[in-house]
Amino acid sequence: MEPSVLEPLTFDIVNKTDELLLKPNEPQLQKCLLCDECFEVNVSEDDLIFKHLLKEHKLVIADCKKIPDIPKYLAYWRERFKHKEIQELCVGIKTNSKETDIEPSELYYLLCDVLPEDKVLREQLQQSKLVAALSQQQLEREDTEFSHMCLFCKEQFEGNRLDIFYHMMESHNLNIGHPDNLVYKEEFLDLLQYKLDSCHCLYCEKTFKDRHVLKEHMRKKQHKKLNPQNKTYDRFYIINYLELGKNWEDIQSEGEGNINAEEDEHVWSDWEADDMDGSLSNAVCLYCEQKDAPLTILQHLASVHGFDIIDIRDRLQLTFYQQIKLINFIRRKVHLNSCSYCDAKFRSANELFEHMKVSDHSRQIPSIKVWDQPEYFFPTYENDNLLCALDIDDDSEADVSAVIAEDLKLDDAIKCRDEFLQEIME
Repeated sequence: MEPSVLEPLTFDIVNKTDELLLKPNEPQLQKCLLCDECFEVNVSEDDLIFKHLLKEHKLVIADCKKIPDIPKYLAYWRERFKHKEIQELCVGIKTNSKETDIEPSELYYLLCDVLPEDKVLREQLQQSKLVAALSQQQLEREDTEFSHMCLFCKEQFEGNRLDIFYHMMESHNLNIGHPDNLVYKEEFLDLLQYKLDSCHCLYCEKTFKDRHVLKEHMRKKQHKKLNPQNKTYDRFYIINYLELGKNWEDIQSEGEGNINAEEDEHVWSDWEADDMDGSLSNAVCLYCEQKDAPLTILQHLASVHGFDIIDIRDRLQLTFYQQIKLINFIRRKVHLNSCSYCDAKFRSANELFEHMKVSDHSRQIPSIKVWDQPEYFFPTYENDNLLCALDIDDDSEADVSAVIAEDLKLDDAIKCRDEFLQEIME
């Protein structure tokens, strides 16, 4: 009889003491999903465990940075792979499957929210975090036994947790946002206290020789605020729990684009007619900062930069998926400020663009072996609308074929997921 996936798990995480005693971005130890090798996980898409899965097991986990709780996500799939083969649970993608392909065909596996089991898992993890955060926030509002001394002076605060944050804002100019939006406030204070006691600046995160020097630095540089790039602080703001795959920056940017009801009615009334060519979804040029409708950007690339994807496609007989990989390859190189042809590196995008213009390397395409790689199936930027302008040719299915997981029953997946999550979250 097959072992149950519902047995309680012991997470492979070191230092399961107070999370807040961990320094910012200090890694946790996680075991590979398919072997016994362990990796330090900083809870980001750049973690070595994801690169290991791709290289050694040909397993790609899509949208890693959008996973609400990476340790629990990995624990779930690690347990599932103990009892099911990878081809039973994942989407398969075959490369170099045409008879004319020189390189050997390889089969890669993909875990993404297209799979019902993966989708419901991500949604449940997000929902669980939101419910827990809201419950904690309510408890903090009702609890009156709180006691903590100000981080910057010796004044003691009792009862309402908001008082200490308002005090630090008004008396010490600490800018951490509206206190009503905070959650896990005591842990947040402990983390800030730990950083200040260690003489770490909250904003630039430099270390100073003593508390007095740190205090003067933060005062003169106006560094009495948090580093927005440090994801350690995200868990203390309730807005980061509201929507799957989005943090406060994403939600705030959406809010800035709001329009009033009259404008909204006008925009949506003739949406179908106006967006037939994709003009409402702008694309960005590969070699400059020009933005326009995807088809217009393709014309711009051909006329201004000499990069004619239609001519390249016909000349090299590229499939649809090879076109995608070529675009994604160039995007990746430009993101790294590297020339897509000669691989020269530059200090800024402007220097790179100038090099491409002078050298005319935007017209040159490197050897197909350089960019026709599985890693370039996945775009550098989410929602790269330039890819939407590529034409699908009839032979595209010969290059990459999807192998859908067999015997995947949605009801069983949901039941398994729910019971499993109940175990690991208690």
